[in-house]
Amino acid sequence: MGLPVRKSKVAAPPPACPLTESLALLRGAWAPNVIWYLSAEPRRFGELRHDIPRISARVLSARLRELESRGLVTRRVLDTSPPSAEYALTPLGRELLPAIEALAHVGRKLIDQWELGRQAPRAARVRRMA
Repeated sequence: MGLPVRKSKVAAPPPACPLTESLALLRGAWAPNVIWYLSAEPRRFGELRHDIPRISARVLSARLRELESRGLVTRRVLDTSPPSAEYALTPLGRELLPAIEALAHVGRKLIDQWELGRQAPRAARVRRMA
């Protein structure tokens, strides 16, 4: 028989927690990346695929639809042949950029620490061998 589940001692967040709502805007694979690549200028679908090579067309399409439905991205149909659309950040979408930049900054620090951690054991082995 398994262990009994203990009650959480942390207070539940209020129903409309601002942090939960903000993070919900960024949920979904690749959403922060799409916002990041739209930060400089409007981009077409193919340009975003080029910017984020590991994203599939299906996922990018889903992310753009979700971000548009949340009011973070606008879609403007271009009068071209074949038809094309251009995506841009809304003012609300732009408000997320400082948070994404802060997360990227922390990510860079973590990567640097991990790389130093991987190099330290190798350097210690080299010293022992000498």
